[in-house]
Amino acid sequence: MNEILQESMYFGFFLALGTYWIGLKLQKRFPYTLCNPLLVSTVLCIGILLVFRIDYEVFDAGASHISYFLTPCTVCLAIPMYKQVRILKKNLAAILVSIVSGCLAASLTIWGLCALFGLDGGVYHSLQPKSVTTAIAIGVSSELGGNTALTIMSVVVTGMFGGIMAKVLCRLFRIKDPIAVGLACGNGAHAMGTSKALEFGELEGAMSSLAVVVAGVVTVILAPLFAGMIP
Repeated sequence: MNEILQESMYFGFFLALGTYWIGLKLQKRFPYTLCNPLLVSTVLCIGILLVFRIDYEVFDAGASHISYFLTPCTVCLAIPMYKQVRILKKNLAAILVSIVSGCLAASLTIWGLCALFGLDGGVYHSLQPKSVTTAIAIGVSSELGGNTALTIMSVVVTGMFGGIMAKVLCRLFRIKDPIAVGLACGNGAHAMGTSKALEFGELEGAMSSLAVVVAGVVTVILAPLFAGMIP
């Protein structure tokens, strides 16, 4: 099977798109938290690769082309933010305090968990930028000497968990303010959280977009400071 698929550079590309399309259909039919399209797509892709014993490298040869759209998609998040610029200016101080607090909480949590489970410095540095968008996380991890593959996995898992649990947690803690909801989604789950925030509303999406950008900048500053605090 590997030999056959190696001749097709776009196998992974169409498998990823096809499984995501299935996930979208399932979400429309069954609007439950676990029917998140990204989660469905991930599970289906892993299942297909395991059942047909297809090497990940064969899949990644085509699927990696999707990552080319990551940067323009991230830039597009500025559109809802621009539309809500008046509200952003009005609540600027509270927004900045919220985002910085979220970044500090993420860094301290990683430090605490690595210390608790006795993880080494390589893992610690790899996990530090888990709550920012992939493009920034990879750069930070590389500079700190982390494992970029582990960083990418942690970013994806963080985003998926945040996207799946956003509405549940907002209901559980009775968080209804659109600014708070948006900042939490963007700060905790980066771009994937922003896609979920847009389901709440345009203002939530704008706040989440802002959180993604600012959290990325703050993490770039904080990560080197925490780098010396290896558990």
